[in-house]
Amino acid sequence: MSNGKPCILFQTRRLSLRYEKQQQLDLTERAFSPQKPVDTSQSVCQRDKASLLMRFGDVEEFRGLSIRLQMSNVFYESSGQWWFSLDSVSLLYNGSEEAVFNASEVYAPASSSYRCLHVSSLQRHSALLLPSTDPARCWSITFTDFQIQAFNITSGRFSPATDCTTFLTPAILMGLITSLILLLVLAYALHMVVHLKHIEHDDEHKADIYLPQHAEQLEHSCVENTEEKNVL
Repeated sequence: MSNGKPCILFQTRRLSLRYEKQQQLDLTERAFSPQKPVDTSQSVCQRDKASLLMRFGDVEEFRGLSIRLQMSNVFYESSGQWWFSLDSVSLLYNGSEEAVFNASEVYAPASSSYRCLHVSSLQRHSALLLPSTDPARCWSITFTDFQIQAFNITSGRFSPATDCTTFLTPAILMGLITSLILLLVLAYALHMVVHLKHIEHDDEHKADIYLPQHAEQLEHSCVENTEEKNVL
């Protein structure tokens, strides 16, 4: 909230962490429980910068665990509009430890929200979060059914969402390449069929025009040979 109005909207169906090979930590209830809401009082909202800081307190052996989502709002002259991006996701714990993940692939027009089934550091979920510090390599983090908006919020509701599936992930790119190859093969096959039909049409046309002339020449030649024999 800022001046009594929502300035950052965030929701996710599940928020989970894992440190190295330890048991997975599910922070969903601690983040969204109405009985004990997570502390977001140190979050910041500005015109071109926004930071959502969720303070969970002590979780397992991690003291003062917090998650910070850092966002920016930039105007691009090439597109003529403002775009917001999730620049980084940070885990802060044990007083001074910080694991930072780069999230430069998470972006959308500032007039909309951003939504994705998984925003995660795991490869099986497209790894939109990439470790940018050494401590981050020890952690994995996954948001499931992720949606966020930090700018141009009206009526306290999410604006229409830009879905991450519209972007070119490796899987989508490979699908497009495969489709292109299949289209090229189909186009070549159709070309060959049309070419064969054209050849057949030419053969029929040639047969109608030249074969009778050839037969007439043979008949004329036979008549001349017969007359020569009769003279002899």
